[in-house]
Amino acid sequence: MMLQALTKYYEVLADDGKVSRPGWCSAKVSYQIDLNKEGKVKGIISLKSEEERGKKKVWAAQPLSVPEMVTRSSGVSANFLCDNAKYLLGICLEEDEKNKKRARECFLAAKEKHLSFLEQAEGDMAKAVRLFFEKWDPEKAMDHEEIRANWEEITDGGNLIFGIGMDYAQNDAEIKEIWDSKKNTETQGDQGICLVTGEKAEIARIHRGIRGVPGAQSSGAALVSFNAPAFESYGKEQSYNAPVGKRAEFSYTTALNYLLSTREYSFPVGDAMVVFWAESGNAGYQDFFRECTEPSVDNQRELRGLFEKIHLGHPVIFNGDELDMEQKFYVLGLAPNAARLSVRFFYENSFGNILKNISAHYKRMEVVQPKWETRQYLGIRDMLYETVNKNSKDKKPVSNMAAMTFRAILSGSRYPERLYSDTLIRIRAEQDESKITWRRIAIIKTYLMKNCNWEEGEDYMGLNEESNEISYVLGRLFSVLESIQSEANPTIQATIRDRYFNSACGTPGIVFPTLIKLKNSHMKKIGREKEGTKKYYEKLFTEIMWKVDANEGFPKRLSLEEQGKFAIGYYHQTQKKYEKKEEK
Repeated sequence: MMLQALTKYYEVLADDGKVSRPGWCSAKVSYQIDLNKEGKVKGIISLKSEEERGKKKVWAAQPLSVPEMVTRSSGVSANFLCDNAKYLLGICLEEDEKNKKRARECFLAAKEKHLSFLEQAEGDMAKAVRLFFEKWDPEKAMDHEEIRANWEEITDGGNLIFGIGMDYAQNDAEIKEIWDSKKNTETQGDQGICLVTGEKAEIARIHRGIRGVPGAQSSGAALVSFNAPAFESYGKEQSYNAPVGKRAEFSYTTALNYLLSTREYSFPVGDAMVVFWAESGNAGYQDFFRECTEPSVDNQRELRGLFEKIHLGHPVIFNGDELDMEQKFYVLGLAPNAARLSVRFFYENSFGNILKNISAHYKRMEVVQPKWETRQYLGIRDMLYETVNKNSKDKKPVSNMAAMTFRAILSGSRYPERLYSDTLIRIRAEQDESKITWRRIAIIKTYLMKNCNWEEGEDYMGLNEESNEISYVLGRLFSVLESIQSEANPTIQATIRDRYFNSACGTPGIVFPTLIKLKNSHMKKIGREKEGTKKYYEKLFTEIMWKVDANEGFPKRLSLEEQGKFAIGYYHQTQKKYEKKEEK
Protein backbone atom coordinates (compact mmCIF):
# COMPACT_ATOMS: atom_id res chain seq x y z
CA MET A 1 0.00 0.00 0.00
CA MET A 2 2.85 2.36 0.83
CA LEU A 3 4.59 1.96 -2.54
CA GLN A 4 1.28 2.35 -4.40
CA ALA A 5 0.59 5.61 -2.56
CA LEU A 6 4.06 6.98 -3.35
CA THR A 7 3.79 5.92 -7.00
CA LYS A 8 0.45 7.69 -7.30
CA TYR A 9 1.88 10.80 -5.64
CA TYR A 10 4.72 10.82 -8.18
CA GLU A 11 2.17 11.31 -10.96
CA VAL A 12 0.79 14.35 -9.12
CA LEU A 13 4.29 15.79 -8.71
CA ALA A 14 5.19 15.06 -12.34
CA ASP A 15 2.05 16.86 -13.56
CA ASP A 16 3.09 19.90 -11.50
CA GLY A 17 6.65 19.76 -12.90
CA LYS A 18 8.16 19.26 -9.41
CA VAL A 19 10.08 16.03 -10.12
CA SER A 20 12.18 14.59 -12.92
CA ARG A 21 10.83 12.41 -15.70
CA PRO A 22 12.00 8.77 -16.08
CA GLY A 23 15.72 8.49 -16.80
CA TRP A 24 16.47 11.65 -14.84
CA CYS A 25 16.80 12.54 -11.19
CA SER A 26 17.43 15.48 -8.88
CA ALA A 27 20.91 15.68 -7.37
CA LYS A 28 22.64 18.21 -5.17
CA VAL A 29 25.48 19.76 -7.16
CA SER A 30 28.29 21.75 -5.57
CA TYR A 31 30.53 22.87 -8.47
CA GLN A 32 30.61 23.22 -12.25
CA ILE A 33 33.70 22.37 -14.31
CA ASP A 34 33.71 25.25 -16.80
CA LEU A 35 35.04 24.11 -20.22
CA ASN A 36 35.86 25.89 -23.43
CA LYS A 37 34.88 24.47 -26.82
CA GLU A 38 38.22 22.63 -27.07
CA GLY A 39 37.52 20.72 -23.85
CA LYS A 40 40.03 22.58 -21.67
CA VAL A 41 39.16 23.54 -18.09
CA LYS A 42 38.65 27.30 -17.86
CA GLY A 43 37.68 27.37 -14.19
CA ILE A 44 35.67 25.97 -11.30
CA ILE A 45 32.32 27.67 -10.59
CA SER A 46 30.63 27.22 -7.22
CA LEU A 47 26.93 26.41 -7.46
CA LYS A 48 26.29 26.55 -3.72
CA SER A 49 23.75 28.99 -2.31
CA GLU A 50 23.29 30.37 1.19
CA GLU A 51 20.42 28.82 3.16
CA GLU A 52 19.00 29.32 6.62
CA ARG A 53 19.02 26.18 8.76
CA GLY A 54 17.61 26.95 12.16
CA LYS A 55 19.46 29.99 13.43
CA LYS A 56 22.47 29.47 11.16
CA LYS A 57 23.20 30.31 7.56
CA VAL A 58 25.11 27.68 5.60
CA TRP A 59 26.29 27.23 2.02
CA ALA A 60 24.38 24.31 0.52
CA ALA A 61 24.64 22.45 -2.78
CA GLN A 62 22.06 23.31 -5.43
CA PRO A 63 19.50 20.66 -6.51
CA LEU A 64 19.62 20.17 -10.31
CA SER A 65 18.01 17.78 -12.75
CA VAL A 66 20.69 15.38 -14.03
CA PRO A 67 20.79 12.01 -15.84
CA GLU A 68 19.68 9.22 -13.54
CA MET A 69 22.50 8.28 -11.20
CA VAL A 70 23.52 4.70 -10.48
CA THR A 71 23.17 3.02 -7.08
CA ARG A 72 26.66 2.43 -5.69
CA SER A 73 27.55 0.32 -2.69
CA SER A 74 31.01 -0.89 -3.73
CA GLY A 75 33.03 -1.33 -6.88
CA VAL A 76 33.38 1.23 -9.66
CA SER A 77 30.32 2.50 -11.51
CA ALA A 78 30.29 5.90 -13.23
CA ASN A 79 27.42 8.35 -13.65
CA PHE A 80 26.82 10.40 -16.79
CA LEU A 81 27.66 14.14 -16.60
CA CYS A 82 27.26 14.38 -12.80
CA ASP A 83 29.59 12.72 -10.33
CA ASN A 84 32.27 13.41 -7.74
CA ALA A 85 35.88 14.46 -8.39
CA LYS A 86 37.21 10.90 -8.46
CA TYR A 87 35.11 10.06 -11.52
CA LEU A 88 35.13 13.35 -13.44
CA LEU A 89 38.69 14.51 -12.65
CA GLY A 90 40.45 11.41 -11.33
CA ILE A 91 41.56 13.19 -8.15
CA CYS A 92 40.90 12.74 -4.43
CA LEU A 93 41.70 14.54 -1.19
CA GLU A 94 43.93 11.78 0.22
CA GLU A 95 47.08 11.39 -1.85
CA ASP A 96 48.18 7.91 -0.71
CA GLU A 97 48.75 5.26 -3.35
CA LYS A 98 45.60 3.26 -2.58
CA ASN A 99 43.27 6.24 -3.03
CA LYS A 100 45.11 7.47 -6.11
CA LYS A 101 44.73 4.05 -7.71
CA ARG A 102 41.01 4.05 -6.89
CA ALA A 103 40.63 7.55 -8.39
CA ARG A 104 42.34 6.44 -11.63
CA GLU A 105 39.97 3.48 -11.93
CA CYS A 106 36.95 5.73 -11.37
CA PHE A 107 38.13 8.25 -13.98
CA LEU A 108 38.74 5.54 -16.58
CA ALA A 109 35.21 4.18 -16.00
CA ALA A 110 33.75 7.67 -16.45
CA LYS A 111 35.90 8.29 -19.53
CA GLU A 112 34.74 5.07 -21.17
CA LYS A 113 31.09 5.86 -20.46
CA HIS A 114 31.19 9.45 -21.74
CA LEU A 115 33.17 8.62 -24.90
CA SER A 116 30.78 5.79 -25.79
CA PHE A 117 27.74 8.02 -25.28
CA LEU A 118 29.13 11.06 -27.13
CA GLU A 119 31.18 9.49 -29.93
CA GLN A 120 28.68 10.51 -32.66
CA ALA A 121 27.69 13.88 -31.14
CA GLU A 122 28.33 17.01 -33.16
CA GLY A 123 27.18 19.90 -30.92
CA ASP A 124 29.63 22.24 -29.16
CA MET A 125 28.72 21.06 -25.66
CA ALA A 126 29.00 17.35 -26.45
CA LYS A 127 32.29 17.87 -28.31
CA ALA A 128 33.70 19.86 -25.37
CA VAL A 129 32.91 17.07 -22.89
CA ARG A 130 34.28 14.41 -25.27
CA LEU A 131 37.47 16.36 -25.87
CA PHE A 132 37.90 16.90 -22.14
CA PHE A 133 37.98 13.15 -21.46
CA GLU A 134 40.29 12.53 -24.40
CA LYS A 135 42.83 15.13 -23.24
CA TRP A 136 42.54 15.25 -19.44
CA ASP A 137 45.41 13.67 -17.48
CA PRO A 138 44.65 13.25 -13.74
CA GLU A 139 48.38 13.04 -13.00
CA LYS A 140 48.77 16.66 -14.09
CA ALA A 141 45.69 17.97 -12.27
CA MET A 142 47.78 19.89 -9.73
CA ASP A 143 49.44 21.78 -12.57
CA HIS A 144 46.14 23.45 -13.40
CA GLU A 145 45.80 26.71 -11.47
CA GLU A 146 42.01 26.60 -11.04
CA ILE A 147 42.03 22.96 -9.92
CA ARG A 148 44.86 23.61 -7.46
CA ALA A 149 43.12 26.67 -5.99
CA ASN A 150 39.86 24.75 -5.36
CA TRP A 151 41.38 21.35 -4.56
CA GLU A 152 39.89 20.86 -1.08
CA GLU A 153 36.45 22.14 -2.13
CA ILE A 154 36.00 19.94 -5.20
CA THR A 155 37.38 16.79 -3.51
CA ASP A 156 35.04 16.95 -0.48
CA GLY A 157 32.71 14.35 -2.04
CA GLY A 158 30.18 16.77 -3.55
CA ASN A 159 28.83 16.35 -7.07
CA LEU A 160 30.35 18.14 -10.08
CA ILE A 161 28.86 18.82 -13.51
CA PHE A 162 30.20 20.10 -16.84
CA GLY A 163 29.24 23.33 -18.52
CA ILE A 164 30.26 26.11 -20.86
CA GLY A 165 29.73 29.49 -19.28
CA MET A 166 26.24 29.54 -17.77
CA ASP A 167 25.01 26.55 -19.80
CA TYR A 168 24.99 23.12 -18.13
CA ALA A 169 25.88 20.04 -20.18
CA GLN A 170 22.86 18.06 -19.00
CA ASN A 171 20.55 20.79 -20.34
CA ASP A 172 21.96 20.64 -23.87
CA ALA A 173 19.23 19.47 -26.30
CA GLU A 174 21.49 17.09 -28.24
CA ILE A 175 22.90 15.48 -25.09
CA LYS A 176 19.42 15.07 -23.61
CA GLU A 177 18.26 13.32 -26.77
CA ILE A 178 21.30 11.00 -26.73
CA TRP A 179 20.72 10.10 -23.08
CA ASP A 180 16.99 9.42 -23.51
CA SER A 181 17.54 7.24 -26.59
CA LYS A 182 20.26 5.23 -24.80
CA LYS A 183 17.98 4.64 -21.79
CA ASN A 184 15.12 3.52 -24.05
CA THR A 185 17.28 1.00 -25.94
CA GLU A 186 18.90 -0.54 -22.88
CA THR A 187 18.74 -4.34 -22.70
CA GLN A 188 15.45 -5.51 -21.26
CA GLY A 189 15.81 -7.45 -18.02
CA ASP A 190 13.53 -10.04 -16.43
CA GLN A 191 9.83 -9.55 -17.02
CA GLY A 192 7.18 -10.10 -14.38
CA ILE A 193 4.01 -8.83 -12.72
CA CYS A 194 4.72 -5.60 -10.85
CA LEU A 195 3.52 -5.72 -7.25
CA VAL A 196 2.76 -2.00 -7.32
CA THR A 197 0.84 -1.58 -10.58
CA GLY A 198 -0.30 -5.15 -11.19
CA GLU A 199 0.92 -4.91 -14.79
CA LYS A 200 3.55 -6.91 -16.66
CA ALA A 201 6.77 -4.91 -16.78
CA GLU A 202 10.56 -5.13 -16.64
CA ILE A 203 11.48 -5.79 -13.01
CA ALA A 204 14.02 -3.54 -11.28
CA ARG A 205 16.98 -5.61 -10.05
CA ILE A 206 18.29 -2.90 -7.68
CA HIS A 207 16.21 -0.05 -6.29
CA ARG A 208 17.62 3.44 -6.07
CA GLY A 209 18.72 4.76 -2.68
CA ILE A 210 16.60 7.03 -0.48
CA ARG A 211 18.42 10.13 0.74
CA GLY A 212 17.56 12.54 3.55
CA VAL A 213 17.05 10.22 6.55
CA PRO A 214 19.45 11.31 9.34
CA GLY A 215 21.75 8.51 10.44
CA ALA A 216 21.43 6.57 7.17
CA GLN A 217 24.06 6.58 4.42
CA SER A 218 24.29 10.05 2.88
CA SER A 219 24.62 8.51 -0.58
CA GLY A 220 21.25 6.81 -0.12
CA ALA A 221 19.82 3.85 1.78
CA ALA A 222 17.64 1.11 0.31
CA LEU A 223 13.98 0.79 1.20
CA VAL A 224 13.54 -2.47 -0.77
CA SER A 225 16.56 -4.78 -0.91
CA PHE A 226 17.77 -8.31 -0.16
CA ASN A 227 21.41 -8.92 0.71
CA ALA A 228 21.51 -12.56 1.84
CA PRO A 229 20.13 -15.93 0.67
CA ALA A 230 18.13 -16.20 3.92
CA PHE A 231 15.84 -13.43 2.69
CA GLU A 232 15.27 -14.92 -0.76
CA SER A 233 12.51 -17.30 -1.85
CA TYR A 234 12.00 -19.71 -4.75
CA GLY A 235 15.46 -18.97 -6.14
CA LYS A 236 14.69 -15.31 -6.81
CA GLU A 237 17.68 -13.11 -6.01
CA GLN A 238 17.99 -9.45 -5.01
CA SER A 239 14.89 -7.35 -5.68
CA TYR A 240 13.43 -9.98 -8.02
CA ASN A 241 12.22 -11.50 -4.74
CA ALA A 242 9.75 -8.59 -4.43
CA PRO A 243 9.10 -7.75 -8.10
CA VAL A 244 8.60 -4.03 -8.69
CA GLY A 245 8.58 -2.69 -12.24
CA LYS A 246 11.25 -0.20 -13.25
CA ARG A 247 8.66 2.51 -13.85
CA ALA A 248 7.10 2.00 -10.41
CA GLU A 249 10.54 1.78 -8.79
CA PHE A 250 11.54 5.09 -10.35
CA SER A 251 8.22 6.66 -9.33
CA TYR A 252 8.21 5.73 -5.66
CA THR A 253 11.90 6.50 -5.08
CA THR A 254 11.59 9.87 -6.85
CA ALA A 255 8.49 10.84 -4.85
CA LEU A 256 10.03 9.78 -1.53
CA ASN A 257 13.31 11.58 -2.22
CA TYR A 258 11.31 14.70 -3.10
CA LEU A 259 9.37 14.56 0.18
CA LEU A 260 12.55 14.06 2.23
CA SER A 261 14.34 16.92 0.48
CA THR A 262 11.48 19.36 1.09
CA ARG A 263 11.29 20.69 4.64
CA GLU A 264 7.59 21.53 4.33
CA TYR A 265 6.75 17.81 4.01
CA SER A 266 9.06 16.26 6.62
CA PHE A 267 10.30 16.61 10.16
CA PRO A 268 12.22 14.41 12.63
CA VAL A 269 10.49 12.57 15.49
CA GLY A 270 13.03 10.84 17.73
CA ASP A 271 15.29 8.71 15.54
CA ALA A 272 12.70 8.61 12.74
CA MET A 273 12.06 11.01 9.87
CA VAL A 274 8.37 11.56 9.22
CA VAL A 275 7.09 12.48 5.75
CA PHE A 276 3.46 13.23 4.93
CA TRP A 277 1.44 14.09 1.87
CA ALA A 278 -2.11 14.53 0.66
CA GLU A 279 -3.30 12.42 -2.25
CA SER A 280 -4.08 15.58 -4.23
CA GLY A 281 -0.67 17.13 -3.46
CA ASN A 282 -2.28 20.34 -2.17
CA ALA A 283 0.32 22.15 -0.05
CA GLY A 284 -2.35 23.57 2.28
CA TYR A 285 -2.86 20.15 3.88
CA GLN A 286 0.84 19.73 4.61
CA ASP A 287 1.19 23.18 6.21
CA PHE A 288 -1.88 22.67 8.38
CA PHE A 289 -0.74 19.17 9.40
CA ARG A 290 2.61 20.54 10.60
CA GLU A 291 0.88 23.16 12.74
CA CYS A 292 -1.37 20.52 14.31
CA THR A 293 1.39 18.04 15.17
CA GLU A 294 4.17 20.44 16.17
CA PRO A 295 2.35 23.61 17.38
CA SER A 296 4.51 26.63 18.13
CA VAL A 297 3.94 29.15 20.91
CA ASP A 298 2.72 31.69 18.35
CA ASN A 299 -0.16 29.66 16.91
CA GLN A 300 -1.73 28.31 20.13
CA ARG A 301 -4.81 30.55 20.00
CA GLU A 302 -5.37 29.92 16.29
CA LEU A 303 -5.03 26.18 16.81
CA ARG A 304 -7.59 26.24 19.62
CA GLY A 305 -10.13 27.82 17.28
CA LEU A 306 -9.39 25.27 14.56
CA PHE A 307 -9.86 22.33 16.93
CA GLU A 308 -13.18 23.79 18.07
CA LYS A 309 -14.30 23.89 14.44
CA ILE A 310 -13.26 20.25 13.96
CA HIS A 311 -15.15 19.24 17.13
CA LEU A 312 -18.31 21.06 16.00
CA GLY A 313 -18.06 19.81 12.41
CA HIS A 314 -17.64 23.29 10.96
CA PRO A 315 -15.63 23.91 7.74
CA VAL A 316 -11.90 24.37 8.31
CA ILE A 317 -10.45 27.41 6.52
CA PHE A 318 -6.66 27.59 6.25
CA ASN A 319 -4.77 30.32 4.37
CA GLY A 320 -8.04 31.36 2.74
CA ASP A 321 -8.87 27.86 1.41
CA GLU A 322 -11.43 25.40 2.72
CA LEU A 323 -9.75 22.05 3.32
CA ASP A 324 -11.45 18.87 2.14
CA MET A 325 -11.85 16.67 5.21
CA GLU A 326 -12.47 13.61 3.00
CA GLN A 327 -9.10 13.98 1.24
CA LYS A 328 -6.85 10.93 1.65
CA PHE A 329 -3.75 11.68 3.70
CA TYR A 330 -0.61 9.59 4.22
CA VAL A 331 2.02 9.65 6.98
CA LEU A 332 5.23 7.58 6.79
CA GLY A 333 7.92 7.17 9.45
CA LEU A 334 11.41 6.02 8.36
CA ALA A 335 14.41 5.20 10.54
CA PRO A 336 18.03 4.36 9.61
CA ASN A 337 19.19 0.75 9.73
CA ALA A 338 22.78 0.45 8.45
CA ALA A 339 22.60 0.64 4.65
CA ARG A 340 18.82 0.21 4.72
CA LEU A 341 15.74 1.97 6.03
CA SER A 342 13.25 0.67 8.57
CA VAL A 343 9.60 1.58 8.22
CA ARG A 344 8.56 2.64 11.72
CA PHE A 345 4.94 3.11 10.63
CA PHE A 346 2.74 3.90 7.65
CA TYR A 347 -0.69 5.36 8.29
CA GLU A 348 -3.45 6.22 5.85
CA ASN A 349 -6.78 7.87 6.61
CA SER A 350 -8.94 10.78 5.57
CA PHE A 351 -7.56 14.16 6.54
CA GLY A 352 -10.66 14.86 8.67
CA ASN A 353 -10.29 11.64 10.69
CA ILE A 354 -6.61 12.29 11.35
CA LEU A 355 -7.39 15.80 12.59
CA LYS A 356 -10.18 14.42 14.82
CA ASN A 357 -7.70 11.97 16.36
CA ILE A 358 -5.17 14.75 16.96
CA SER A 359 -7.90 16.96 18.45
CA ALA A 360 -9.03 14.11 20.75
CA HIS A 361 -5.41 13.64 21.88
CA TYR A 362 -5.08 17.30 22.81
CA LYS A 363 -8.46 17.13 24.60
CA ARG A 364 -7.10 14.31 26.77
CA MET A 365 -3.96 16.34 27.43
CA GLU A 366 -5.91 19.24 28.97
CA VAL A 367 -4.87 19.93 32.55
CA VAL A 368 -4.80 23.00 34.79
CA GLN A 369 -1.62 25.01 34.16
CA PRO A 370 0.34 27.74 35.93
CA LYS A 371 -0.77 31.26 35.02
CA TRP A 372 2.60 32.04 33.45
CA GLU A 373 2.40 29.13 30.97
CA THR A 374 1.88 30.28 27.37
CA ARG A 375 1.39 26.86 25.77
CA GLN A 376 -1.73 24.77 25.80
CA TYR A 377 -0.79 22.26 23.11
CA LEU A 378 2.43 20.22 23.27
CA GLY A 379 4.12 18.86 20.17
CA ILE A 380 5.43 15.30 20.02
CA ARG A 381 9.00 16.38 20.76
CA ASP A 382 7.89 18.39 23.83
CA MET A 383 6.06 15.35 25.20
CA LEU A 384 9.00 12.99 24.71
CA TYR A 385 11.43 15.51 26.22
CA GLU A 386 9.65 14.90 29.54
CA THR A 387 10.76 11.24 29.49
CA VAL A 388 14.54 11.88 29.32
CA ASN A 389 17.14 12.89 31.87
CA LYS A 390 17.77 16.63 31.50
CA ASN A 391 21.31 16.23 32.84
CA SER A 392 22.41 13.52 30.40
CA LYS A 393 24.46 14.29 27.32
CA ASP A 394 22.11 12.38 25.04
CA LYS A 395 18.64 13.83 25.54
CA LYS A 396 16.96 11.57 23.01
CA PRO A 397 14.05 9.31 23.97
CA VAL A 398 14.06 5.55 23.43
CA SER A 399 14.61 4.97 19.71
CA ASN A 400 11.21 3.70 18.61
CA MET A 401 9.06 5.31 21.31
CA ALA A 402 8.80 8.62 19.45
CA ALA A 403 7.46 7.02 16.28
CA MET A 404 5.05 4.78 18.20
CA THR A 405 3.70 7.75 20.18
CA PHE A 406 3.25 9.72 16.98
CA ARG A 407 1.37 6.88 15.32
CA ALA A 408 -0.86 6.46 18.39
CA ILE A 409 -1.85 10.13 18.19
CA LEU A 410 -2.61 9.98 14.46
CA SER A 411 -4.64 6.77 14.63
CA GLY A 412 -6.28 7.24 18.02
CA SER A 413 -4.82 3.94 19.24
CA ARG A 414 -3.06 3.02 22.50
CA TYR A 415 0.05 4.92 23.55
CA PRO A 416 3.31 2.97 24.06
CA GLU A 417 3.73 1.63 27.59
CA ARG A 418 7.16 3.21 27.95
CA LEU A 419 5.77 6.70 27.47
CA TYR A 420 3.96 6.27 30.77
CA SER A 421 6.59 4.29 32.67
CA ASP A 422 9.46 6.58 31.63
CA THR A 423 7.47 9.63 32.72
CA LEU A 424 6.93 8.06 36.15
CA ILE A 425 10.63 7.19 36.32
CA ARG A 426 11.59 10.82 35.71
CA ILE A 427 9.21 11.95 38.47
CA ARG A 428 10.79 9.42 40.84
CA ALA A 429 14.40 10.16 39.85
CA GLU A 430 14.43 13.96 39.93
CA GLN A 431 14.53 15.85 43.20
CA ASP A 432 13.99 19.47 42.18
CA GLU A 433 10.70 21.39 42.17
CA SER A 434 10.15 20.75 38.46
CA LYS A 435 9.80 16.97 38.88
CA ILE A 436 5.99 17.14 38.74
CA THR A 437 5.13 19.57 35.95
CA TRP A 438 1.83 20.09 34.15
CA ARG A 439 3.41 18.50 31.06
CA ARG A 440 4.17 15.24 32.83
CA ILE A 441 0.77 15.20 34.51
CA ALA A 442 -0.85 15.76 31.10
CA ILE A 443 1.03 12.73 29.72
CA ILE A 444 -0.03 10.57 32.69
CA LYS A 445 -3.67 11.67 32.42
CA THR A 446 -3.71 11.06 28.66
CA TYR A 447 -2.24 7.58 29.01
CA LEU A 448 -4.66 6.55 31.77
CA MET A 449 -7.66 7.76 29.79
CA LYS A 450 -6.68 5.93 26.61
CA ASN A 451 -4.81 2.82 27.71
CA CYS A 452 -6.55 2.16 31.04
CA ASN A 453 -10.05 3.26 29.97
CA TRP A 454 -10.17 5.89 32.73
CA GLU A 455 -13.37 7.46 31.48
CA GLU A 456 -13.65 9.68 34.57
CA GLY A 457 -10.37 11.35 33.48
CA GLU A 458 -12.41 14.02 31.71
CA ASP A 459 -13.37 15.33 35.16
CA TYR A 460 -9.73 15.63 36.24
CA MET A 461 -8.55 18.62 34.24
CA GLY A 462 -8.31 20.49 37.55
CA LEU A 463 -8.81 19.64 41.21
CA ASN A 464 -11.68 17.18 41.66
CA GLU A 465 -12.75 17.57 45.30
CA GLU A 466 -15.61 15.08 44.84
CA SER A 467 -13.31 12.22 43.82
CA ASN A 468 -13.13 9.24 46.16
CA GLU A 469 -10.45 7.30 44.23
CA ILE A 470 -8.04 6.37 47.01
CA SER A 471 -4.87 6.92 44.95
CA TYR A 472 -6.01 10.41 43.86
CA VAL A 473 -7.09 11.24 47.45
CA LEU A 474 -3.69 10.17 48.83
CA GLY A 475 -1.94 12.40 46.30
CA ARG A 476 -4.02 15.34 47.52
CA LEU A 477 -3.31 14.40 51.13
CA PHE A 478 0.43 14.27 50.52
CA SER A 479 0.31 17.76 48.99
CA VAL A 480 -1.55 19.11 52.05
CA LEU A 481 0.98 17.51 54.42
CA GLU A 482 3.80 19.13 52.43
CA SER A 483 2.06 22.51 52.61
CA ILE A 484 1.68 22.17 56.39
CA GLN A 485 5.39 21.40 56.74
CA SER A 486 6.35 24.39 54.56
CA GLU A 487 4.02 26.67 56.56
CA ALA A 488 5.62 25.57 59.82
CA ASN A 489 9.18 25.87 58.44
CA PRO A 490 9.24 28.63 55.76
CA THR A 491 13.01 28.41 55.28
CA ILE A 492 13.15 24.62 54.88
CA GLN A 493 15.34 23.46 51.98
CA ALA A 494 14.03 19.92 51.49
CA THR A 495 10.37 19.00 52.10
CA ILE A 496 8.72 15.63 52.54
CA ARG A 497 8.36 15.57 48.74
CA ASP A 498 12.12 15.09 48.41
CA ARG A 499 12.35 12.34 51.02
CA TYR A 500 9.02 10.54 50.96
CA PHE A 501 7.25 11.10 47.63
CA ASN A 502 8.44 7.89 45.96
CA SER A 503 7.66 5.66 48.93
CA ALA A 504 4.33 7.40 49.63
CA CYS A 505 3.39 6.86 45.98
CA GLY A 506 4.37 3.17 46.02
CA THR A 507 3.72 1.97 49.58
CA PRO A 508 1.44 4.51 51.30
CA GLY A 509 0.55 2.13 54.13
CA ILE A 510 4.12 2.33 55.45
CA VAL A 511 4.78 6.05 54.95
CA PHE A 512 1.57 7.96 55.73
CA PRO A 513 1.35 7.07 59.45
CA THR A 514 4.82 8.58 59.89
CA LEU A 515 3.87 11.68 57.89
CA ILE A 516 0.74 12.24 59.96
CA LYS A 517 2.81 12.14 63.16
CA LEU A 518 5.09 14.80 61.67
CA LYS A 519 2.02 16.81 60.70
CA ASN A 520 0.82 16.93 64.33
CA SER A 521 4.03 18.57 65.51
CA HIS A 522 3.96 20.99 62.56
CA MET A 523 0.37 22.00 63.40
CA LYS A 524 1.34 22.83 66.97
CA LYS A 525 4.06 25.15 65.70
CA ILE A 526 1.67 26.85 63.23
CA GLY A 527 -0.95 27.30 65.98
CA ARG A 528 1.47 29.24 68.15
CA GLU A 529 1.93 31.86 65.41
CA LYS A 530 -1.07 31.64 63.00
CA GLU A 531 -4.23 30.29 64.54
CA GLY A 532 -6.32 31.03 61.42
CA THR A 533 -3.91 29.15 59.19
CA LYS A 534 -3.99 26.19 61.56
CA LYS A 535 -7.79 26.02 61.39
CA TYR A 536 -7.69 26.19 57.59
CA TYR A 537 -5.29 23.24 57.34
CA GLU A 538 -7.13 21.24 60.01
CA LYS A 539 -10.36 21.60 58.05
CA LEU A 540 -8.71 20.72 54.70
CA PHE A 541 -6.87 17.75 56.21
CA THR A 542 -10.05 16.43 57.83
CA GLU A 543 -12.08 16.73 54.62
CA ILE A 544 -9.54 14.62 52.74
CA MET A 545 -9.04 12.08 55.55
CA TRP A 546 -12.80 11.40 55.57
CA LYS A 547 -12.32 9.86 52.12
CA VAL A 548 -9.88 7.26 53.49
CA ASP A 549 -11.77 4.14 54.57
CA ALA A 550 -11.37 3.81 58.35
CA ASN A 551 -11.62 0.02 58.25
CA GLU A 552 -9.13 -0.57 55.43
CA GLY A 553 -6.85 2.35 56.24
CA PHE A 554 -4.01 3.26 53.92
CA PRO A 555 -3.42 0.67 51.15
CA LYS A 556 -0.17 -1.26 51.41
CA ARG A 557 0.74 -0.79 47.76
CA LEU A 558 -0.38 1.17 44.73
CA SER A 559 -0.20 -0.22 41.21
CA LEU A 560 1.49 1.70 38.39
CA GLU A 561 -1.90 2.94 37.24
CA GLU A 562 -2.73 4.12 40.78
CA GLN A 563 0.68 5.79 41.13
CA GLY A 564 -0.18 7.93 38.11
CA LYS A 565 -3.45 9.01 39.76
CA PHE A 566 -1.49 9.74 42.95
CA ALA A 567 0.76 12.13 41.01
CA ILE A 568 -2.30 13.79 39.42
CA GLY A 569 -3.90 14.31 42.83
CA TYR A 570 -0.69 15.77 44.23
CA TYR A 571 -0.32 18.14 41.29
CA HIS A 572 -3.95 19.32 41.37
CA GLN A 573 -3.90 20.06 45.11
CA THR A 574 -0.54 21.84 44.87
CA GLN A 575 -1.65 23.89 41.87
CA LYS A 576 -4.80 24.90 43.78
CA LYS A 577 -2.62 26.37 46.50
CA TYR A 578 -0.66 28.41 43.95
CA GLU A 579 -3.88 29.59 42.31
CA LYS A 580 -5.04 31.07 45.59
CA LYS A 581 -1.73 32.86 46.00
CA GLU A 582 -2.00 34.26 42.48
CA GLU A 583 -5.59 35.44 43.17
CA LYS A 584 -4.41 37.28 46.28
